[in-house]
Amino acid sequence: MSEGPFSSRYRLITVGAVVLVFVAAFENLAVTTVMPTISAELDGAALYAVAFAAPLAASVVGMVAAGLWCDRTGPRTPLLLSVALFAAGLIVAGTSVSMELVVAGRLVQGLGSGATTVALYVIVARVFPPVLQPRIFGLFAAAWVVPSLVGPFLAGVVGETLGWRWVFLGVVAIIVPAATLLRPALRLLRQNGAPDTAGADRPRIDGWRIAWSIVLAGSVLGLSVSTELEGALVYVIAAAALVVALIALRTLLPRGALRALPGLPSVVSTRLLLAGGFFAAEVYLPYLFTESYGLGAAAAGLALTASGIAWGAVSLTQGRFADRIPARVSLRIGSTLVVLAIGVVLLAAALHLPIGVVIAGWAVSGAGMGLAYPRLSVLTLANSTPANQGFNSSALNIADSSGPAMSLAIAGILFQAFGPTAGADAGAGAGAGGSGFVAVFVLALTVAVAAFVVAPRATRAADDAADAAAEGPTAKRP
Repeated sequence: MSEGPFSSRYRLITVGAVVLVFVAAFENLAVTTVMPTISAELDGAALYAVAFAAPLAASVVGMVAAGLWCDRTGPRTPLLLSVALFAAGLIVAGTSVSMELVVAGRLVQGLGSGATTVALYVIVARVFPPVLQPRIFGLFAAAWVVPSLVGPFLAGVVGETLGWRWVFLGVVAIIVPAATLLRPALRLLRQNGAPDTAGADRPRIDGWRIAWSIVLAGSVLGLSVSTELEGALVYVIAAAALVVALIALRTLLPRGALRALPGLPSVVSTRLLLAGGFFAAEVYLPYLFTESYGLGAAAAGLALTASGIAWGAVSLTQGRFADRIPARVSLRIGSTLVVLAIGVVLLAAALHLPIGVVIAGWAVSGAGMGLAYPRLSVLTLANSTPANQGFNSSALNIADSSGPAMSLAIAGILFQAFGPTAGADAGAGAGAGGSGFVAVFVLALTVAVAAFVVAPRATRAADDAADAAAEGPTAKRP
């Protein structure tokens, strides 16, 4: 019987890695809960949006830097430094006496968070055998989803009892023990030595890639800021930022990713499109419930809770049965479920479907993401060598961030252009959700359909190789 992720050999490594992912996800949601309190206490309303955008932008730079560093020396030192940066950012934010210092802490925190994720991916590639990797990424997905169920509540309790500072400082007490659990993995990597990075796959110019990551971060910020502008300037700034973002992505993603070439390029582009479509719909779904169905904030969150539970449960399940379900099947079914779920949400906005149908439909989207997301992570490592595991892992995580960022910025522009309740009564239960919601969900559906179309190309090279092996050496070749 093969060893599992919680066998004696891997137990500490698995727990440490999963806890680090959990902490990053929890902190992301917890800060959302307490930021209004922070802004009020530190008179920081002017920097409220920046406090959220800063770590997102900085994480892109951290991902690229960690990926390049891992490819050159292995993930040991990048992991230790990235965890230290994450903790340092939390300490700065938690001890801040001004909103400017909170933003500075969030910047450092974002650098560390993005770099930590990439280093963990490389550790998974080099420590765990391929048969266990789907289960590890299933655990990672569950660790990211579970905080969405408990994070806001716990953050609210901590903020009300101990004060908002402990939402930052309390997490530091968890990070250090979690990082120490990875010591067996770090010792193993040290014994094995640094990978041989000589060859064509080695990153060409580190400085240029880092510079392009800064450009991408700036363009993502520009896209976000453009939604706050008025008149034609919105479209000018958004279009310019989108073009610059795509140019930067061309350098930071595997060659051919923006053209969805078969193999690794399509793995990354599928992730970008799937995340873009899913999150563009999910962010506006509670808004639809409150505006069009007259629900309160707590009730509107039921759809997200149902989706989160489905995502986590299916992620864990697919990890256990990954050897029985081919990757192409998981991606096809997963992307299909996301498309169908967004279609239900679109119909809800246009036709005012019963609320139960919409909540159940959106739970299906979580199941689809739970099927597809971990498999895309496994396929990324399967298409990597020790010389480019860091670069490819950073590319996948950049796609994770930039896809939603771009789609949400465009969604915001559409929502403003068409209006949240145009053509509909604004009262509770008044009928259609308005052309603004319809426009957003049409965008989300279009992006998700693109992911559905590209997904089969992600496994095409592996499928062709398997078919060739099955045909045997005497089979005719075109």
